[in-house]
Formats: sequence, C-alpha cells, structure tokens
Amino acid sequence: MLVDSHVNLHSERYDEDRDTVIRAARNAGVEYMLTISDKLSSTPAIKTIADSHDFIWRSIGVHPHYANEYPALTARELIDLAADENVVGIGECGLDFYYEHSDRALQFPVFRAHIEASRESGLPLIIHTRDADEEMRKLLVAEHEKGAFTPLLHCYTGGPALAEAVLSLGGYISFSGIITFKNAADICAVAEATPLDRILIETDCPYLAPMPMRGLRNEPAYVAHVAEKLGQIKGVTVEAIAAATTKNFFRLFARAKPLDTDR
Repeated sequence: MLVDSHVNLHSERYDEDRDTVIRAARNAGVEYMLTISDKLSSTPAIKTIADSHDFIWRSIGVHPHYANEYPALTARELIDLAADENVVGIGECGLDFYYEHSDRALQFPVFRAHIEASRESGLPLIIHTRDADEEMRKLLVAEHEKGAFTPLLHCYTGGPALAEAVLSLGGYISFSGIITFKNAADICAVAEATPLDRILIETDCPYLAPMPMRGLRNEPAYVAHVAEKLGQIKGVTVEAIAAATTKNFFRLFARAKPLDTDR
C-alpha cells in the first residue's frame, strides 16, 4: 500500500482522463492521495475531486507563485476554508526565490499567514521552498518559538542544514521523483540521512515524472518508482518503504483516516 502525499489532480493536464488516472493509481497500489491547493480560486475544483473519492484528501493554501494575488490573506480565512473534514493540511505555501513569480517581500507575510493557520488549526504545514534555504530555516525556527506547528518540506531539493532544522522542529520531509534523476546525488544524501519515520513520498504530479517515465506527464501511479529508489537509498525493501511512509502519512495528517474496508 502506497500513499502519494502530494498530487495536483485539478491540473488541466488531467481534464481529459482524470478518472482514468485515479483508477490507474489505485490499480498500482496507491491506496491514498493528498491533492494540493495552489491558490484559493482552485478550491471548488479541488473540493469536487476530494468529495468524489473517500481515499483522496485535500489541502488549503496559496503557492508562493501566487502570493501576489492574495496580499491581504489572513490565517482566519485559511482556517475557515479548512473546516471541511477532508481538508488535512495547510499549503502548499512557502518561499520561492528561483522563479520569483511573486515579490519576495510579499511572499513572507502570505507564508506567515499559513504558519499561523497551521499553528491555530493543528493541521500540518505543507511547505514549498526553492533557493531560499537560509531564509526558510530562520523563519521556521523563529515562528516555532512563538508556538508549535508541524512543518513538512515537500518535494525536497534543499541542503542538509534546512532538512536538519525542520527535523529538529518535529517536522517531516517528502521526496519526489527527483531522487531518481542522475544529478540528484545531494538530494539522495539528504534522503539517506533522514530517519525513516520522518519521510513521506510523492509525485508532485503532473510535474517531475520519475525515471523511467521522465519527460512524460507524471501520474500518482508513478510514486511506486519513488518508493523503489528510496528503498535503494535506505537499503531496505520497497515494502518497508511503503509501510513506513504510509504510517508516517497518517501520523502527520492526523485528520485523514485509513479506510476500514478494502476497495
């Protein structure tokens, strides 16, 4: 049994075959999925997907790419939107200093609104960070001192210092198909050093298809390739990776509950 902890099923790239993609994932052993919010205007589409499948949950949040569209975003707005029982996390949110589709100065207050929502709601914080390791580390440590929340670094591409800081805060790290890429030695080293009880796996589909699917549209079914590579890195079986990452998912996303019956 596998869990894909980060999918973007509302993407227009699935408009022609979304149900087929979901069925293929289930047939590949992906029993559960978390479909992620990129911006609040996507909420109706994301909610429809999650409401239609009892094995798919959703999040509420604004990706840093879209921070400039929500300059007045408040924690209360996020908390209110997260009231539905199939909302299990806050995000994805964070800092992106690579593309900078939103001004850096605006990304910070929007991200802090998410942190406050995570702290007040008790829902984990799903974090996107790129080319902002030190700024992210300092911010998370400072905010954690104000009150606890549980961070998850999704699709991790940063260095060991940020990973270690988040782990010290009781957080988790999720690895994607990037670990299967030939130039991913540094990220694989972080994965090797991360305790198995703090790791999740994901596809971040439709982006970043793992080897041997690289170049194709990514799908939740392909998280099996991530699990296989992570097993090689950790020196354990893929079954051990599946068991650990599934357990970790339900520990972190405590509002999500595994189904009592087989599909």
